[in-house]
Amino acid sequence: MHNSILAKSAKHKRYSTLKNKNTIQLYGMCAIPVLLLFIFNYIPMFGVIIAFKNYRFDKGILGSEWVGLKNIEFLLKSNDFVRIVRNTLVLNTIFIIAGLVAAVALAILMFEIKKRFLIKIYQTILVIPNFLSWVIVGYMAYAFLNPQYGLINVTLQKLGISGMQWYSNASYWPFILTIASIWKGVGMGAVMYYASLMGIDREYFEAAEIDGARKIDTIRYITIPFLIPLMTILTILSIGNIFRADFGLFYQLTRDVGALYPTTDVIDTYVYRAMKVLGDMSMSSAVGVLQSVVGFILVILTNYIAGKIEPENTLF
Repeated sequence: MHNSILAKSAKHKRYSTLKNKNTIQLYGMCAIPVLLLFIFNYIPMFGVIIAFKNYRFDKGILGSEWVGLKNIEFLLKSNDFVRIVRNTLVLNTIFIIAGLVAAVALAILMFEIKKRFLIKIYQTILVIPNFLSWVIVGYMAYAFLNPQYGLINVTLQKLGISGMQWYSNASYWPFILTIASIWKGVGMGAVMYYASLMGIDREYFEAAEIDGARKIDTIRYITIPFLIPLMTILTILSIGNIFRADFGLFYQLTRDVGALYPTTDVIDTYVYRAMKVLGDMSMSSAVGVLQSVVGFILVILTNYIAGKIEPENTLF
């Protein structure tokens, strides 16, 4: 009996030692990523104080004059503030809604495909644009929209229709930017939703088929409800960035043409031009802080509203 107890004690001790060893190894593997996260994400946060100073290179961050919220006031009192905020919010809202609908629709279409090799081909085709630089996409768009030699205008002229002045009429660009944004980003969204659909138990679809449900009913009552939690989380994250704009999209695609500013000038492009002309790093830093604060508030608020509607679909 005594020997049995000693054997069990020794076995438990070996197990505890092995468990502690594995835990130490796990912590060791996490050490480098955590250290890099601290170095590149937390230490630079010290530079946030530039947003509240009149930063001068010769005096440095600590030596520059403290001006409080004046840098943010400069943006708020700008004559262009209403225009750039309106464009940023309206266009990002369109991108979020249109991107969500397109990604879910493509994911459902891929889910209905039975041949695996075709799914791989479609996924690859959809994802490739995500890895293209906006500089490249900008030149691709220019090949279509060039007033004289663009493919669209050349085709219209051959049909006896006068060409369009794409870079002179700002009213076209909300549609052009939306199409470009969806084309470039919809692939990754569709793949994520498709991966979520792969986790649905096939018995649901078999039961629906036995009951004589139509394909549209299956999508409405089985497929989409399973996607709603992921749709909610990704939408909350997107809303957190609604006060930010994709600089490459709005700068490279429009070629920074002044005639298009009424509908394409957003906070990020406005700040970039201010930096390029004025060299005011403090103002650009203040705008970045403002965008981060607004984004944080929007994430909390959106998550709270989602929690009131369906607690299980919240981000946290």
